[in-house]
Amino acid sequence: MEKDIADYAKDGRLMEPSDGKRYEWRKMIDAVKALGRSLTDEEVE
Repeated sequence: MEKDIADYAKDGRLMEPSDGKRYEWRKMIDAVKALGRSLTDEEVE
């Protein structure tokens, strides 16, 4: 029997609740492109 996402979901959310942080996604994407690698946790902060 094939599993459905509803079998794993504990409630109606598809993602974890927000941690309240605000990220500047466009700047982070530009930095990743310029560096050619993912950002470290320190760089994201």
